[in-house]
Amino acid sequence: MLIKKSADIASSEITPKSAYLNRRKFLAGVATAGAGAVAGFGLRELASPSARVEANAKIDGIQKSSFSTTEKITPYKDVTNYNNYYEFSTDKYEPADLAKNFRTRPWTVTIEGLVKKKKVLDVDAILKLSAPEERIYRHRCVEGWSIVVPWVGFSLSTLIKQAEPLGKAKFVEFTTAYDPKQMPGVRVPVLDWPYVEGLRLDEAMHPLALLGFGMYGEVLPNQDGAPLRLVLPWKYGFKSIKAIVRVNFTENQPINTWNKAAPNEYGFYSNVNPNVDHPRWSQAKERRLGEFLKRPTLMFNGYDQVASLYSGMDLKKNF
Repeated sequence: MLIKKSADIASSEITPKSAYLNRRKFLAGVATAGAGAVAGFGLRELASPSARVEANAKIDGIQKSSFSTTEKITPYKDVTNYNNYYEFSTDKYEPADLAKNFRTRPWTVTIEGLVKKKKVLDVDAILKLSAPEERIYRHRCVEGWSIVVPWVGFSLSTLIKQAEPLGKAKFVEFTTAYDPKQMPGVRVPVLDWPYVEGLRLDEAMHPLALLGFGMYGEVLPNQDGAPLRLVLPWKYGFKSIKAIVRVNFTENQPINTWNKAAPNEYGFYSNVNPNVDHPRWSQAKERRLGEFLKRPTLMFNGYDQVASLYSGMDLKKNF
């Protein structure tokens, strides 16, 4: 995404993994009733209480996914120390340090709008909806850099099916946490907070759309979107919203944050398309984080499986 860096915000030193990751570990005893509670909850019914999050948790029982790329994985230190996370800072190196004490428990996600089962779910109940799956996805940022990350999560469609969308529901709107006490970036009106993103319902139901809660076999670091985020590998990175607190099903297309801030630069769909340049730079090539040479950018970031979602659309007009 576009970085609108303020002159008074300085880059901090890169935080080593050992300095920030030794904070976070799931207790083995996350309430066993969580998954069962999910199936039958009603309006604003909470699942079991959240576990405390402690240091350095490995995620057990991870299944490998056939969706994974075989490309070289970007080093952990690069992915966890170079983050677009405006809620903490417009500088890419500062979120790793500024988010280190961000509290991800207790945490609930509100499901509302055009659904049969409106609910408020504890995040640990959501994590029990399906077995964890590792998907090695490549990602492309609008600015021209890319990464390859082994995410851990499960298909977003799993959560959507639990809510049972009504026939009128055509879109899904997602909202990030808004907490000025913990998120120093939202004290500055760089964007219209809280951060909002949206998908067409069929996009959200596509098997490639991932609800992520881990990476590199471990619990998701705070600066990478803990405790729950989207991972949409065929779209530019800013569509993969972090720290989700609300999922709202609507009939009309949501107004997502970056489209609202700069509609001539950021469209609603934001599919990776090398034939549509950003107004101030070319999108035809990209540089993998940690590498020097550029490579050609692929349509849909190389995920041709989603092409049928946009059949008949003008992908230059609907960028």
